[in-house]
Amino acid sequence: MRKTLFFFYGVVAYAFFLVVFLYAIGFVGNLVVPKSIDSGVAGPLGLSLAIDAALLTLFALQHSGMARPGFKRWWTKVIPEPIERSTYVILASAALALLYALWRPIPRVVWHVDNGVGIGVLWALFGLGWTIVLLSTFMIGHADLFGVRQVWLNLRERGRGPDQFRMPALYRIVRHPIMVGFLIAFWATPLMTAGHLLFAVATTGYILIAVQLEERDLITHFGNAYREYRARVPAFIPFVGGRRSGYSTSGVSKGKPERVGASVEEKRPV
Repeated sequence: MRKTLFFFYGVVAYAFFLVVFLYAIGFVGNLVVPKSIDSGVAGPLGLSLAIDAALLTLFALQHSGMARPGFKRWWTKVIPEPIERSTYVILASAALALLYALWRPIPRVVWHVDNGVGIGVLWALFGLGWTIVLLSTFMIGHADLFGVRQVWLNLRERGRGPDQFRMPALYRIVRHPIMVGFLIAFWATPLMTAGHLLFAVATTGYILIAVQLEERDLITHFGNAYREYRARVPAFIPFVGGRRSGYSTSGVSKGKPERVGASVEEKRPV
């Protein structure tokens, strides 16, 4: 019964994430959803800035804090290990849902593209960014990333096995394709308001800091294998800053960068 309950808990956590993820597309793009990044009544500028900054800070602290190995070691003494990831997904999704609900719009226009071609290009980039995010999660193990595999294996009384290292698809081009997708999606808009700009700048800053923390953990976990990967493959911009020729993983156990990618992105289930 306990294993069955854990499984349904994981499924519910994933369903919650999926709703929050889909809402994020509408929220950032001002599409369909009832409350978006630019909708609602604008309040005093100082108050709006304070509330939005607090919401973004809460999300960042939850996301990165709970993903650190030290916290996980303590957390799994409180939360059973099979549902640790699902609990993280629930809390991360809740932090995002709170941000959607309480976000204060700041409607001052920063830029407005009214050229038809420009609008089309920006919307295409917006869609491309979200597509990269979604596809990249499957490249590193979508079910594992969002806790479903853990509760399924627990239900079947099977272990996960050791983390291993490999570089599927986009992970051969950039180290953090999920983050690249988010950056594209957050910045590609024909109408950039001050509120949207605050969101884009804050999330960009968070990503730049978070991947540094994450890569430190990955080096601790994988050692020279990740150091070599980091030296040869650029973080965000393809073919810039990496020495890609002659890449070799000799002596490295071939497996997934679930700990290369997953662990970077497991901080950001959306």
